[in-house]
Amino acid sequence: MPRESPAARLAPPEWLVRSLGSLKPQAAPVPWPAVARAAVGMALPLALGLAAGYPAYGAIAAMGALSGVIGDTATSYRMRVYNIAVPQCFGAVGVTLGTLVYGHGWLAVAVVTAIALVSGMISTIGAVASVSGLLLLLNSVVGAGLPMPGDWWLAPLLMTGGGLLVLVLALLAWPLRSGVPERAAVAGTYRTVADLLERAGADSDAYAAARQDVTHSLNQAYDLVLARRARDHGRNRDLVRLLAQLNALIPVVEAAPAAHQHGRPLPAEVPAAVRALAAAVERGATGPVDLRLPEGPRGHAAQAVDSSVRYAAEILADTDPGNVDDRLGRPAALRERARRAARNVLLSAASWRYGLRLALCIGIAQALVSLIEVPRSYWVALTITFVMKPDFGSVFSRAVLRALGTAAGLVLAAAVLSQVPRGWWDVPVLFVLAPLIPALTPRGYGYQTAAITPVILLLSDVLNHQGAALLAPRLYDSLIGCGIALVAGYLLWPESWGTRIGDRLADAVADTARYVECAFLDPATPGVPDPAARARMRRRLYRDLSVVRTEFQRALTEPPPVGPRAAAWWPLVVALERVVDATTAARVRIRHGAPRPEPSESKELALELEQLAEDLRESKVRVGARAGAEPLPPADGDSVLTPLRQEVLAARALAAPASGP
Repeated sequence: MPRESPAARLAPPEWLVRSLGSLKPQAAPVPWPAVARAAVGMALPLALGLAAGYPAYGAIAAMGALSGVIGDTATSYRMRVYNIAVPQCFGAVGVTLGTLVYGHGWLAVAVVTAIALVSGMISTIGAVASVSGLLLLLNSVVGAGLPMPGDWWLAPLLMTGGGLLVLVLALLAWPLRSGVPERAAVAGTYRTVADLLERAGADSDAYAAARQDVTHSLNQAYDLVLARRARDHGRNRDLVRLLAQLNALIPVVEAAPAAHQHGRPLPAEVPAAVRALAAAVERGATGPVDLRLPEGPRGHAAQAVDSSVRYAAEILADTDPGNVDDRLGRPAALRERARRAARNVLLSAASWRYGLRLALCIGIAQALVSLIEVPRSYWVALTITFVMKPDFGSVFSRAVLRALGTAAGLVLAAAVLSQVPRGWWDVPVLFVLAPLIPALTPRGYGYQTAAITPVILLLSDVLNHQGAALLAPRLYDSLIGCGIALVAGYLLWPESWGTRIGDRLADAVADTARYVECAFLDPATPGVPDPAARARMRRRLYRDLSVVRTEFQRALTEPPPVGPRAAAWWPLVVALERVVDATTAARVRIRHGAPRPEPSESKELALELEQLAEDLRESKVRVGARAGAEPLPPADGDSVLTPLRQEVLAARALAAPASGP
């Protein structure tokens, strides 16, 4: 066995390299409209408070505007209402409860800890619920840690007003640009599909990356369109046309795996034709589009791509969107969706696990702040609130980045608090600092922390007038909060992270098995899902696989045992995506003339995947070279399922018995 070199022994572990690699700023355009809204939305309340002679009131309203700036991430105007207004309501409840228990010792500890439990649990529902839970806990921590001026109801009123000011600024152009963000999202999805077709049949890694971009773009476009459709369905002709154009793209996406499996790049005219369709969607144009697709004999894969692109062009050319192939179904009523989400949260072991871990950390921090005779501050619990949000990524990475980002932010805050006199000078300083938050947030969590820190310290100083004396204690508080999160929120719960990624992967394998089983059955057979149900199943599966991939990418930055386990299981995630692609490619071939396989053949493959899912749940497998596995019986080389069988074999070969060598 070759001896390990000294350089290799001294090299940092791979998980640490991945974790610190997140310090590198991510490439992202500067959201200039959000930058402008942050400058005006946060500086204006402080200026009004100073003009009225109540600077503390202006600072509290500016804190509410900060919450609105953090939630101002949606491109659709309707989604901006949800992303900003709904969390503001939760934030108002949080600051009210925090203000009522300020200075009450054990009562403050108990109330804030209970709020942390609720915050952690509801964050599993979705993006808006996650931000709502964040503001619920964040504002309760601030209310329980800072003396608020005026009656108990004044602070929530001012904070909500500051957040709604940001919302009003975000909605100013809605009457002039209604529908434009949705149209741009659909056109962007067409362009990502063109990139996918351009990479089909070429490098597999480039194709896989393009496929991930398509999944993300489809998810975003459907979320934007369906958010409007819940209210405007059947009444807004432009919305119906957009939905038809988006649905028409699905056959093109389905044909892409077949083209890639064929192994030959498509003619350049094909992705160019899809980009021409994207331009037509973005202009809102109707009528024929000059595709300039190549003519001549084609195989099953090229024929599938050609016919699907032409079908999309026909939908775009149709000026009457009344007859839409509406396979995805209308979203359920809001009351039903809320009832379903509440049931899932209360019955989910994962939501309880997240909530209890967050509550334990906040309880320790709040006890340290409220009960021990040490000059500590609300900043300890505030640090944990940001670090421990379970849906925001790796706790370990966020703790490291939080400490580094706070240190960088304190350098800027030191210059502001020591050199700028308090009063009207705070307004132009805030006007300059606030835009850094939306500008740096897309770069990474550490950069967001560095931007938020001086803003919060400036507003806090308006309330408690401690000046530069705040700086060193806030650094210590951040380090203490990060330490609590790492020990009580991470090291004491390592099995929860392993369970999370293992269970998510097992669920994805089981869902893939169900899709494989029903994908090739004759729709006329009793009990077989209809094409619309299968379309919804396929979309849900691709979305879930995207979530699994994101979860694993976050887990790769964790220390042992989670990081190495995620790295070992990563090939299985990739193999599962290939299984889904092979299933879709086989369905496309069947639609274009290939013989339908026997039900027993697809059932056999589904059983293999179901067994793999069960083994993953019961921790009966480890990832590695599977020794002694019984191979699947050979299939007819002409069977349409032969490529799928090969992908299932490859996935199964990656999972070795846990008791094996």
